[in-house]
Amino acid sequence: MNALRLTLLMGFLTLFLVFVGRVLGGPQGMLTALMIAAAMNLGTYWFSDKLILSMYRAREVTSQDDPQLLAMVRVLAKKASLPMPKVYVIPDYSPNAFATGRDEHHAAIAVTQGILQLLSQEELAGVIGHELGHIRNQDMLIGTIAATFAGAISMLANMAQWNMIFRGSRDNGNESGPSGILMMIFAPIAASLIQMAISRSREYLADETGARLCQNPLYLASALRKLHEGVAQVPLTQAPPATAHLFIVFPFSPSGMLNLFSTHPPVEERIRRLEALSTKGKSA
Repeated sequence: MNALRLTLLMGFLTLFLVFVGRVLGGPQGMLTALMIAAAMNLGTYWFSDKLILSMYRAREVTSQDDPQLLAMVRVLAKKASLPMPKVYVIPDYSPNAFATGRDEHHAAIAVTQGILQLLSQEELAGVIGHELGHIRNQDMLIGTIAATFAGAISMLANMAQWNMIFRGSRDNGNESGPSGILMMIFAPIAASLIQMAISRSREYLADETGARLCQNPLYLASALRKLHEGVAQVPLTQAPPATAHLFIVFPFSPSGMLNLFSTHPPVEERIRRLEALSTKGKSA
């Protein structure tokens, strides 16, 4: 099922890119933008774990540091039929967590000091299960594909804009005039919205996976409620916006514009779905 969804996603994004590229840059401009964006994002895909863990000064957990945490991850990873990922702790009191790595054999889970202090063992198990869900569902690969196409479309818009500035309104045989200008404005927005929608859907799926792994959806629901309140009080100030989508909850303080364009679905809706999943499980 994941392979089919991935194929459909790539097909849709490719058609969208071809349409935008034809209007803004023609076939040559479209191909150039796609190649540049692919190189950038594939580089990120292969080395993101090292870069991000280093960015947050994450320290790998050993059996001497926290055997209980490692044992929890090991048990949940076995339930998910995954290899044991590396586990890291971030020296920050904002409660949060994320998974990174290019595949299940090169994966890592990072938790902050704040989340270890805030959550109970049952709630933490829900969070770890959620992050294992991202690994199991290949979300790092899907996110990279979405980012590649979004980046290519943004580059096409920038190329068209600079071309218009230096060469006037001529478009060398491509569609011009108002349609090209509108495409320059709305194509990057549409690409970002598609990327955001994909990210939000993967969060829901990881929630479901985490709920099954910890065997009680209410554990994760309670964790999300605490994390949402905890981040509002102690946001992760060192988090670059480009990495916000990695975390289990949006790492910044709540604000209208940030929430509007958040890569995460509303916490209230995530909690509602988990509570409904719990009720469904009891009635089954």
